Amino acid sequence: MKNQIDMGLPEPSQPFAWAISSGEFLFTTHGPVLADGRILQGSTADQAHLTFQHFQSAAKAAGGSMDDYVQLQIFLTDRADVAVVDEIYRLYFRPPYPNRATVIVAGLVVPEMNIEVTGIARIVR
Repeated sequence: MKNQIDMGLPEPSQPFAWAISSGEFLFTTHGPVLADGRILQGSTADQAHLTFQHFQSAAKAAGGSMDDYVQLQIFLTDRADVAVVDEIYRLYFRPPYPNRATVIVAGLVVPEMNIEVTGIARIVR
């Protein structure tokens, strides 16, 4: 069975949920979405901070923490942003780091987005 996790973000306009739990697992995907549903217009660093803050919110709402993430996939539109995202990543995640892939893409669903991240956490209560 799956349960939608309410993390306070507006209802997406596309058919998906911000965060879903199933058993001990949390599945979540985020980008730099503001509380009103707009995309943060800013640097990749600012967008990465907001994106990882959403990961914190999702884990907390599901009863866990950032330490519970086991896998992440980071999608970036510019290879030059990898170093800055790695820097910010270290502020939100600590060793042992989640398994991770970083993929450079031609674009994301909203043109102003420079980053989108999907992740899986295992939250044992």
